[in-house]
Amino acid sequence: MKTRSAIYCTIISLSTILFSCNDKAVFTVSGTITNQGNLKKIYLIKTDSGLTSTSIADSTSLGEGGKFKLKYPSAYANLFRIRVGNSAFDLIAKNGDAIDFSTNLSDSTHAYTIGGSQDSEKIKEFNKINSKYGKQLEILVNEYRAKGQALGHESDSLLSIYKPIFLKILAQQSNDVLAFANANKSSLAGFYAITALDPNRYEQQMIAYADEIKDKFNDNLAVQHFVKGMMDAKPISIGHKAPEFTTTGFDGKPVKLADYKGKYVLLDFWASWCGPCRQENPNLVRQYAKFKSKGLNILGISLDVDKEKWQQAITNDSLTWKHASDLKNFAGPTQRLYHIEGIPSNFMIDPQGVIIAKNITGADLEDFLNKTFNKPQQ
Repeated sequence: MKTRSAIYCTIISLSTILFSCNDKAVFTVSGTITNQGNLKKIYLIKTDSGLTSTSIADSTSLGEGGKFKLKYPSAYANLFRIRVGNSAFDLIAKNGDAIDFSTNLSDSTHAYTIGGSQDSEKIKEFNKINSKYGKQLEILVNEYRAKGQALGHESDSLLSIYKPIFLKILAQQSNDVLAFANANKSSLAGFYAITALDPNRYEQQMIAYADEIKDKFNDNLAVQHFVKGMMDAKPISIGHKAPEFTTTGFDGKPVKLADYKGKYVLLDFWASWCGPCRQENPNLVRQYAKFKSKGLNILGISLDVDKEKWQQAITNDSLTWKHASDLKNFAGPTQRLYHIEGIPSNFMIDPQGVIIAKNITGADLEDFLNKTFNKPQQ
């Protein structure tokens, strides 16, 4: 009997260990969906380490009273979503987490509660920021559309009133997102917040953030992808010396960045086939005419591969500044040196060869040039 008792106790102990190990080899999300209506099933969505693709990680039918339990293995903390009907709720989870979740489908605000994961509670805070400004923007856009419909046509004067308000709300949102990210550098929620910013406007802050988290979250693919991208961008970011290059002018002669030493030069990466580039060209023409005499130079670097089409675009758009190209699309050495992944793209370089602005177009370019070339005399 003692032997059987000992064997039985050993089996129980082994079972306990095995089940404990199994619990730690997955994370679980349990909870309740109230007022579920016709909803029968919910899904756990994996976001592929926060990158663009998604896939279903798990699904389950709702039990009595809307009870459910989802589970999935994730060796490191990662972003997931619970899809409940047409709504999706973010959470951050890793193996061993036991997360509690509940929501009421009759609540039009899509409020929910979540516990058991501090990162998930943080991502909820971040989403509140986006929701707050999203509502403000929605109200503003609806108001603008209603007034436009009342007029019966598009109105520049109406746009001039609403655009600054729209941009101000976006700026406030970005400032709050940046503050949240900086306050949560030890949480993946902070990382997901920083990646929501516009890299053209917040590149310096994003590079600084990447520097601070580069030794954290080493097993998360999204974090490592972000860090690598920011480290690649760092040498060509504002405040750094512009990398030297030699390319070929339209006349076949060498063109060097060193040719512009001691001068202001705007490197403008563009192409004849690029619609947004061609739309921006009239603005460049206006600014060049206005500031050329004050010291503005432009060097157009085309991503064309067809020299005839390149020349035609230069002529048609009246681009009277210096032009050069490797004629190799995005694979040209100059484009690769400056990590050009999309156009239009530009770099403003000062007389000391330092990058002082990037990717400024439209009214932003005009404002920058006014500040640069119309400085008050001291």
